[in-house]
Amino acid sequence: MPTTHNSASVGIVQPQTAVFDQPLTLACGRVLTTYELVYETYGTLNAQRSNAVLVCHALSGHHHAAGYHSAEEKKPGWWDECIGPGKPIDTNRFFVVSLNNLGGCHGSTGPSSVNPATGKPWGPGFPPVRTRDWVESQARLADYLGIACWAAVIGGSLGGMQAMRWSIEYPQRIKHCVVIAAALKLSAQNLAFNEVARQAILSDPEFLEGDYQTRNTVPARGLALARMIGHITYLSDDAMASKFGRDLRSGSLGRGSEENVEFQVQSYLRYQGSQFSEKFDANTYILMTRALDYFDLALEYGNDPVAAFRNATCDFMVISFSTDWRFSPQRSREIVEALIAADRQVSYAEIDADEGHDAFLMPIPRYLDVFRAYMRRVGEEA
Repeated sequence: MPTTHNSASVGIVQPQTAVFDQPLTLACGRVLTTYELVYETYGTLNAQRSNAVLVCHALSGHHHAAGYHSAEEKKPGWWDECIGPGKPIDTNRFFVVSLNNLGGCHGSTGPSSVNPATGKPWGPGFPPVRTRDWVESQARLADYLGIACWAAVIGGSLGGMQAMRWSIEYPQRIKHCVVIAAALKLSAQNLAFNEVARQAILSDPEFLEGDYQTRNTVPARGLALARMIGHITYLSDDAMASKFGRDLRSGSLGRGSEENVEFQVQSYLRYQGSQFSEKFDANTYILMTRALDYFDLALEYGNDPVAAFRNATCDFMVISFSTDWRFSPQRSREIVEALIAADRQVSYAEIDADEGHDAFLMPIPRYLDVFRAYMRRVGEEA
């Protein structure tokens, strides 16, 4: 029997593909002569083309941010809590665009795509990308869609970094920038977590120096371990304690029975890792985490974020979460302080939440209320 989708959903949506033949020179100096971007849209573009909102995805995200791909699909897009009729990004008011970034593995040109020069998958030969490359390709997608200026560019985590890059690279094309659970650059601890995750993949015997696709294999174990490492950092200690505690899935902690013990959290992590390894590409994971590592908004401005933000003309909304230790509230306050020093309009909310970094994906009432209130203001100006 088909799944019944509620009225707050955007309903059935279909991915679309934009093909670009204009060469794109990447930050690394290499050139993509042609490439594709897969995207979805929700809502209706108004006659003035002034109500468009761009949603930038995080590390493991993609174009499917809201709605369903079929009546039978049970799980909606990754940000369905925030996109839809009456939701913070209200599709009765906004025309929402969500894409799979260049270098991704969900349809956009990336390591698993065919290299037109060789007729084989790009694999490890796909050029490295930076956040600025994503923003440049997104600007071309906006041109393709006939959108001269975004009412807002919105993103959580790595998506928030893209939103900030938009504000200083294309200040005339963005009116509002919404940055959720992000940072001006990664801390040494974050760099370390990403490196350990990459090493889990690189050390998998099936990785084959990234050439696994042409040799009909997958570094599933390494990719699963990378996901397990990442997933631990996305949850707070309180969230894990509340969800799992020290509950056992099997076995007993009685004397002599330890060999059969399995904690619920162990089973959960293995499941998450296994699922991820079936739907994500290892070369893309390496590419995305390196782009995250290399992001530094102020690097070209004398390491001065105030100087960087002086290029922006839009208004900002910055949101953080109390138990997010991957991108802590302190990192968001650094963004806010730089914006204030640059004399930019900024609103800031720190949400008390137990869910850790993943809170930006969760239906936390206070978070949704704050987000909705700001987006109502964006809509009134559109």
